[in-house]
Amino acid sequence: MIEKSNSARRGITGSALKMIAIISMFLDHFGVVMIENGILKNQIGTAQTYWTLIDVFLRTAGRIAFPIFCFLLVEGFLHTRNVRRYGLRLLIFALISEIPFDLAIYGELFHMEYQNVFFTLFLGLWVISTYQKSYGDPLKQSLAIIAGCGASVFLKSDYNIIGILMILIFYIFRENKKLQTIFAGVLAALESLPCFGAAVLALIPIRLYNGERGNKNFKYAFYWFYPGHLLFLYVLSYFLIK
Repeated sequence: MIEKSNSARRGITGSALKMIAIISMFLDHFGVVMIENGILKNQIGTAQTYWTLIDVFLRTAGRIAFPIFCFLLVEGFLHTRNVRRYGLRLLIFALISEIPFDLAIYGELFHMEYQNVFFTLFLGLWVISTYQKSYGDPLKQSLAIIAGCGASVFLKSDYNIIGILMILIFYIFRENKKLQTIFAGVLAALESLPCFGAAVLALIPIRLYNGERGNKNFKYAFYWFYPGHLLFLYVLSYFLIK
């Protein structure tokens, strides 16, 4: 009998996980940009109730995205050959994405009160990288966590402290999937309480991850899709609603 190769292992590949997260994120942002910031402002009575229910569904489905991106960030960190290049890429796209993010979510060219999720991912990468380098020194590790959380609050980045802690949990418990699921699940539930704790559902596809990267051509999909879909939604809402 011919033995199956590792690439044929059952489960979900990294690229499949990324696609699930991208679809979830798009639904979430569609709800914010097109419905909350657009349609609902022009509806009353029964029509408003109808669109509100659609919005609740979209925002709830959107809670799945962030825990998956945190998990994939840790996987990327564990397998990258160059952490600095990885971090630089995140920072560059944080800057590229800020104007599309501000336009889509706030309708402003520059909105300094809240920054896009790439800043959170960048800070999370720095925290786990410093945490790893400071192995055996609990004080330095604790200071790294405090600094990362503090920076996320100062920058007002998306998900801020919860985002940093989520990334840290996926890293610290990478060898203990049971504890990883429990702690990440609790944090995901707390983060998504307004949406019935739906972020917990992200742990299902995460646990089905088979350790395979998947389609290599899909590697940079999220990087370009993030600012691209935000700009698309802004333009769509501008011409169809505003």
